[in-house]
Amino acid sequence: MKMKFLLFLVTYSLSTLYAQKNKYGITDFNAIGDGKTMNTQAIQNAIDTCASRGGGIVIFPKGTFLTGTIHLKSHVNLEITEGAVLLGSDKRNDYEKNDWYALILAKEQKHISITGKGTIDGQGRALAQDVYRMMKEGLLPPKTKPYDRPDENQRPQIIEMYHCQNIDIQGVTIKNAACWVQTYHACVDMRFEKMTVESTAYWNNDGLDLVDCKNVVVSNCKFNTADDGICLKSQDTKSCCENITIENCTVRSSASAVKLGTASYGGFKHILIKQIKVFDTYRSAVALECVDGGVLEDVTVDGVDAQNVGNAFFVRLGHRYQARPVGVLKNVLLKNIKATILNPKPDKGYEMEGPPPDEKYHLLPASIVGLENHFIQHITLENIKLTYGGNAQNIDFMSMDSLKKVPEREKDYPEFDMFGRLPSWGLYVRHTEGVTMKNVKFDLKKEDSRMTILMEDAQNITMNNIKFCPKKSPIFIVFKDVKKARLSKIKPYKNHSDKLLKTLEMGSCSDLIYDF
Repeated sequence: MKMKFLLFLVTYSLSTLYAQKNKYGITDFNAIGDGKTMNTQAIQNAIDTCASRGGGIVIFPKGTFLTGTIHLKSHVNLEITEGAVLLGSDKRNDYEKNDWYALILAKEQKHISITGKGTIDGQGRALAQDVYRMMKEGLLPPKTKPYDRPDENQRPQIIEMYHCQNIDIQGVTIKNAACWVQTYHACVDMRFEKMTVESTAYWNNDGLDLVDCKNVVVSNCKFNTADDGICLKSQDTKSCCENITIENCTVRSSASAVKLGTASYGGFKHILIKQIKVFDTYRSAVALECVDGGVLEDVTVDGVDAQNVGNAFFVRLGHRYQARPVGVLKNVLLKNIKATILNPKPDKGYEMEGPPPDEKYHLLPASIVGLENHFIQHITLENIKLTYGGNAQNIDFMSMDSLKKVPEREKDYPEFDMFGRLPSWGLYVRHTEGVTMKNVKFDLKKEDSRMTILMEDAQNITMNNIKFCPKKSPIFIVFKDVKKARLSKIKPYKNHSDKLLKTLEMGSCSDLIYDF
């Protein structure tokens, strides 16, 4: 993948070397940066002139330039300089669409870029209210039930690109979307570098959506979003997200920080997520979901520092649509992860919070959950420390017969709390084959009456150098219907040597080897 990306950089540089000699200031086309004058036609004229002359740079100088939809063309770089604001209109009628409405549209274009230290502001709060007004007046379809909000396809995004090649987004701040911030459909050879996304203006404020895209690098970016921070999706059964690197990014989300899914018709291949910082995030720091018949494979998560999150990681194979085949989820490496899960509302106080938690759920464990007769395969957990707040008492799951109460929910929308209350606080594993755990620590701030780990209907388990805290949790691990497991170097965390390891084996377990 690195070779492909280097080739993209060389190709991009050569293709724009001549074009960037041509510079076009939007004020030369009568754009006025007073924040009041509508500049849609002036900006589009600058873009069209630049494109017709072989490409170049369209420059936004210092000022606030109000506009409706503009169309980005091949070989054109929008340079939004420091102090410049590209301000989206707060009137829905000022927007056009490809498939969805957006402020900046591009379809089947090549070598396009948005750079600079300026800002793109979608005015999402006011724009969403204008959409809502039109809906109430019968000018748009009614709201999506049961939500009291306009449909997503009626609320403009900030950027949307279809089937484009060689995309470069650098340095800019993008904020205040009325819907998703930016979506790229079936695009290839893309770079996002030092981009800042600040969007907690309204519902569905995903920071970055990549749909069936290939050869992408997202690096050194910051996200603060009301929905998923970085979300990969696959909506084409004949395509997938492939060769994607997400690195050195910081994410705060009122949903999940980095997510693969939920749309997973084709799937995800060769994905690398590394050196990510996550904080105050309501759902999962990392969610890997394959529920629509696609293939999720060869995914590496290496280096996550997640502080104050609702869930460390969630890996799920589901089957939402019975007409589609069951997908495949295999070959996943999760390593060098540190997460603190201390309270059920880690995004409390942010402008757009996640829904109130069900208090009876307590804090939920990291989970790896497949389907009965369709196992998640070959998952490795290495160098991981999970710290939980604890404080769960009187859990009715503690009777061994009650473990069957954990629902399957194969058709449900995938989310870390989809199974409700769980009997373990640290890790829940079900319907898997080939889970390997090396150098994994589980710690508690307060006592928790649940077990640390539950593994159910699993095969070929390897656990080496696992640490836990027996003073605050009564049971370390429960196996139910586990076949072929080897446990070695299992020991109390923080030298709590005064209490022996307690394990329970139940159901039809076989070939279990302990070497403590």
